[in-house]
Amino acid sequence: MAVPVLTFFNNKGGVGKTSLVYHLAWMYADLGLNVLAVDLDPQANLTSMFLEEDQLETLYNKSSQSANTIFKCVKPLMEVGNLQSPTLQDIAPALHLIPGDLDLAGFEDTLSVEWNSLGSNAPYRPFRILTAFSTIMQKGAKQVQADVILADVGPNLGAINRSALIATQFVVVPLGADLFSLQGLRNLGPTLQNWRRQWKQHKERRDPLQDFDFLLPSGSMKPIGYVVQQHGVRLDRPVQAYDKWINRMPMEYAKSLLGQENPPYPLSPDEDKNVIATIKHYRSLVPMAQEARKPIFNLTTADGARGGHATAAKDAYYDFEKLALKIRGNMRAS
Repeated sequence: MAVPVLTFFNNKGGVGKTSLVYHLAWMYADLGLNVLAVDLDPQANLTSMFLEEDQLETLYNKSSQSANTIFKCVKPLMEVGNLQSPTLQDIAPALHLIPGDLDLAGFEDTLSVEWNSLGSNAPYRPFRILTAFSTIMQKGAKQVQADVILADVGPNLGAINRSALIATQFVVVPLGADLFSLQGLRNLGPTLQNWRRQWKQHKERRDPLQDFDFLLPSGSMKPIGYVVQQHGVRLDRPVQAYDKWINRMPMEYAKSLLGQENPPYPLSPDEDKNVIATIKHYRSLVPMAQEARKPIFNLTTADGARGGHATAAKDAYYDFEKLALKIRGNMRAS
């Protein structure tokens, strides 16, 4: 049975997506789950949050034959070789990582070409390549008996993300309080529907007499809610300007992601059953956590978290615990 894949996706960047994946990975591990985090963003920001620079330099050493990044796993497929099983990074006893790689951007064209080849009479290679992310994630999960896979992807609607979403059972959408997040929802909903429909058609049209030595993922990519990034107060942008956009998110999510064409729609996230949580701005805790290379809720006095900072870090633990449990509950209910 496949390990569930939860992907955090919005084609609008700057909404705290990678930080969300990072903190939830740590939280699920704290809650007793065995977690595999996977960095499918060619910018590899999630990887840089988990690993020190000297570790990154070792990972990206061109002379290394180890499949220690996502790109090194798929690179042989680009040369008509065999997919490599991932070499995981053990971040903590219950937290493991398949690192990202800037070179993954070079896989985009291959994925695009093979998607367009799915109508051919010999579909083995296109299916093999397009399901590579799914195969790698499931192999990695099997190595460590993971309970859940958390995937981070880049802010775009390209071929890499399409293959990442094919491998995904559940989608959480992080949102900011701006016009571009609203527009991102309008783009994201129809795109997910289209990818889901096309993948189903391709699977149904494949030659039933041809045996595959790999599993074809369901490609369900089911939206299970959205997370709102709390606004920060700026003198040049009053709270009303943020509320203007945030209060339009429930209707757009219902229409674009869930296909709900008719009102009534919730008037604000506070009234919306689809909102998972509002993530606070933790301000000065963020650079402190980056320096310590740990989640904000694990900061200690040794990291500089004293007084109000210590209280805020403790509060953050309960906030992320609640968030993690809500997402887990939504996955089980779907």
